[in-house]
Amino acid sequence: MRNVLAMDHPVETAHRDQGPALTVRKASMRDIHALLKLINGYAAKGIMLPRTEFEMAEHIRDFTVAFSEGQLMGCGALHFYTSTSGEVRSLAVDPDAKSRGIRGIGRTIVEELEREATDCGLHSIFAFTYVTGFFEKLGFQQVERGELPLKAWKDCLRCPKFACCDETAVVKYLVDEPVHQSHEGQTLPGLIHLPVIRRAL
Repeated sequence: MRNVLAMDHPVETAHRDQGPALTVRKASMRDIHALLKLINGYAAKGIMLPRTEFEMAEHIRDFTVAFSEGQLMGCGALHFYTSTSGEVRSLAVDPDAKSRGIRGIGRTIVEELEREATDCGLHSIFAFTYVTGFFEKLGFQQVERGELPLKAWKDCLRCPKFACCDETAVVKYLVDEPVHQSHEGQTLPGLIHLPVIRRAL
């Protein structure tokens, strides 16, 4: 897992309905068990990939977390794939957040991950999602998943839905003319197309 820039200080946000404030910050090792409970709760429903304590420890520097009154309300991660692109992943919000009067958690986390990506000099961020409308409201656009770099050779290969993926790929460009790189580091003018994987009959 690549190291990323951390926020200098936690960011507190207030919402239009004057509900409880959120504290948004980079995750630390002490957050692992709360993150596992949230993420694996969704994984049990087939919505997210399950994570182990080892995986969370290895990837903890990717995560941004949102807390309210000492309770984890949401999380998201920015994972670098090339020197110019990264994935927004493991985006999860506590199912009880709305009943607690807390709204805008997902948006707040994605906006913070986008700020982090910009600070790190990325040209684009992408995601695989079931909630396309949510990402479109934040400026993402739908693309063919074959246009996204390296993803199919990493996490997707271990996903039980690899052969019948029902998620939508979305991308947001952070610069006017994004540059994409091949596996060999060659700069290309357009998006990278992954080879088509054909299954033996």
